[in-house]
Amino acid sequence: MSAVYKKELKSWFVSPMGYVIVAFLFAIVGLYFTIYNLQNQYPWFGVGLENTAFVLMIIVPLITMRMMADERRQKTDQLLYTAPVKIIDIVLGKYFAVVTVFAIPMLVFLVYPLILLGFGKPASSLAMDYVAIAGYFLLGAASLAVGFYVSAVTENQVLAAVLSFGLLLLSYFSTSLAAIIPSDPVSSLIGVAIVICLLAVLIYIMTKNLLLAAGVGLGLEAVLAVVFLLRRSLLQGLINRIIAVLGMPDRLNNLVYGELDLTVVVYYLSVIFLFLFLSVQAIYKRRWS
Repeated sequence: MSAVYKKELKSWFVSPMGYVIVAFLFAIVGLYFTIYNLQNQYPWFGVGLENTAFVLMIIVPLITMRMMADERRQKTDQLLYTAPVKIIDIVLGKYFAVVTVFAIPMLVFLVYPLILLGFGKPASSLAMDYVAIAGYFLLGAASLAVGFYVSAVTENQVLAAVLSFGLLLLSYFSTSLAAIIPSDPVSSLIGVAIVICLLAVLIYIMTKNLLLAAGVGLGLEAVLAVVFLLRRSLLQGLINRIIAVLGMPDRLNNLVYGELDLTVVVYYLSVIFLFLFLSVQAIYKRRWS
């Protein structure tokens, strides 16, 4: 894994891309820091940082679109598949490399709360800001895992970037979307049925086994139909809760205000684990196909 990690990390800084991404994040966060904290004298750095979460929808697709799709474009993916390296080591090496690139601005952001001390900010609120920075880092790491998976299942860099942007955009607005969708059982029935279809498609993409995908999809649809007929009250607001679960940026709120919510940490770590696991399975499938 270390060899893959070193190779990937070096590749980010032998081209302008790594510097551009780091500089762009510096510029946006610095702008918000200047407006919120220095000009308006708002004492908490985390609040301004939270408002820059939209930047991840831009930089994450740019970072992740080349991680695996570019290997296939350059026909170097076969070298990785035949190298004496485990697939999981390839995935982790590439992933930790981009996380390291993302972590570089985070280390500089640790200085910003100290700057505010010179403007009369209470030292007791430093912990709140550092918890917020840690939460922002976890949000970025989770978003990178999502983007990595998209890159692992697509052939084209541009397509990978567009799909990653779409998924992160859905995550960003999921809470607002959940609020406007009707919560009655019929709406939940339709919504969950669509989710089950998408799950069946994902299973087929991962396994190329039409029988398995159809069996899982039809089985879950049958269970859903039975629940609707016998206990439709269980479906009340179900699709709204499912959509709300997708809202990764919204979970940053608790950490921004200094509450070290372990459920949020577990949520982000679970997203990272899930999408890295799916990435490994997707690459395994491609390796033996």
